[in-house]
Amino acid sequence: MADRGDIDRVREATDLVELISEVTKVKKSGRSYMAVCPFHQEKTASMSVDRAQGLYHCFGCGKGGDIFAFVQETQGVNFPEALEMLARRAGIQLVADPAAARNRGRREAAVEAIRQAIDIYHQRLKSAPEAGAARAYLRGRGYDVDVIDQWKIGFAGVDWDTLTKRLKSAGVSDGALTDGGLARRGRHGLYDVFRGRLMFPIHDVRGDAVGFGGRVIAEVDRQQTNNPDAKYVNSADSIVYHKSRVLFGLDRARRPMADQDLAVVVEGYTDVIAMHLAGVDTAVATCGTALGDDHFDLLRRFTERVVLAFDSDEAGEKAALRSDELESPFRLDLDLRVALMPDGLDPADLVQDGRGDELAKAVEAARPLLETRIDNEISRFDITGPEGRARALHSAAAQIRRVGDEIARREYARYVARAIGVELQTVEDAVRQGGRSRGGPAEASSRPLDRAESELLRVVLSNPRGVGTVEPSDFNDPILRSAYEAVVSAIDAASPGEPVDITTVPDPDIQQVLRRLVMDTRPLPQWSDMAALLELRRLDQQIGKIRKELDGLEDGSDAYSDALRRLIALEQKKRFLGEA
Repeated sequence: MADRGDIDRVREATDLVELISEVTKVKKSGRSYMAVCPFHQEKTASMSVDRAQGLYHCFGCGKGGDIFAFVQETQGVNFPEALEMLARRAGIQLVADPAAARNRGRREAAVEAIRQAIDIYHQRLKSAPEAGAARAYLRGRGYDVDVIDQWKIGFAGVDWDTLTKRLKSAGVSDGALTDGGLARRGRHGLYDVFRGRLMFPIHDVRGDAVGFGGRVIAEVDRQQTNNPDAKYVNSADSIVYHKSRVLFGLDRARRPMADQDLAVVVEGYTDVIAMHLAGVDTAVATCGTALGDDHFDLLRRFTERVVLAFDSDEAGEKAALRSDELESPFRLDLDLRVALMPDGLDPADLVQDGRGDELAKAVEAARPLLETRIDNEISRFDITGPEGRARALHSAAAQIRRVGDEIARREYARYVARAIGVELQTVEDAVRQGGRSRGGPAEASSRPLDRAESELLRVVLSNPRGVGTVEPSDFNDPILRSAYEAVVSAIDAASPGEPVDITTVPDPDIQQVLRRLVMDTRPLPQWSDMAALLELRRLDQQIGKIRKELDGLEDGSDAYSDALRRLIALEQKKRFLGEA
């Protein structure tokens, strides 16, 4: 955790007006300043900047906060990184934390080792005889020397310790080699992790080299490579690399993403490069793992519009957004869409065939993910007959229930009514009824539930000592709210530390929901973490109420100023809670 003295010194040394003026246009307006908001498209300045208090607030999009929030939002970094950037800008030496310094030293050594490895792999690709097949593969893909140099593509030698010997002779320590995921220790010492593979360097959002994706080349002698049957081998998680929080190409794509308010997610490294060659410079890819919540959180730093561009009609499944996880992007408030690639080809194939111009068109024509999933569900049934229509209706209704917004839910109901050829009321009835099938559980007890709220209710049901007050309003998910209300009396009757008796709940569907939570074998979160989450969510509710209040007040009035001060104070409190 950052030293409070450091935070205060950096805050005092930083002029918010000067900081914002480095990014956007700022003009003096009376005793304050107004700036053109860099977070949304506008021509008239709507961001108010208070130099004395060190706070800003945009009346157009609602963004606001202090110097640290501004750097976090504009640079796509976290709080510690923003603090370091502002400290360097102000010429302030941060207080050294011995443990943090040791970890930082290890990290820097590992990153430097990976940076040197990139150069070694890159030169080997361009000149080593054993890399001939890799060069031929890239030429076949249409990648010339400029592309290879721009993306620093390389080749790992086929010997067991080619890279290890080179780096150790250059003074790189054994610890940096293993920390960087470049070498492993065997019976005879260190040996290379990657051998006989085409190497794609992976950088984090700041541009630091953190790992590699290695692609097998069929013509290379597979007996000399590691894991020869795997098409791709990726760096293992390490002190510098966490595959669930890294996206290939994001260091290049983050600024275009923010400018265009769009992110395009493809399947592999060559697809990212192909997209960029075709002019789609907002393309990124996961690094050997499924697209998950951490990736979406990363993308949300730069945009709320995300297009999944895969080479199959099952694009949602390709993104690991299967039926049990599909609610995640909707909970994250993302405009998530699917772009279907022409003829089922991947982006790299299309660019290789000279059809790169079709990629941008496919992205522009992307359709909402849920709409695509609904179409896929309906296409499984013969809707020319009544039984097929009924089955298609129940299947589509299950998808609609995932939408929390009532307006969006009604629009999707209209879409399904037109697609299947039934009345709107029929669709709405199917959605409300919970999609019961004979002898099967109700949809209410089997559909995915809000993850954070599920964790909160799990903790409440375990009834730990010291648990604070929870209200029904703390649950936005209607099923979880109903489940909590059903056990309130049982919670009151239970002694602290004694699990809540859910068997008294009369509704079998709600009881099944509760059983799912009680019988979940994952470790329980700490109540302190849940309490922090609750406070943040309650702050969000208060912030929302004040924003509505501001809409009905006269700009410049005392009431307006008072409400604005309360809003900024709450947003500041929320940010500090998030940093703690």
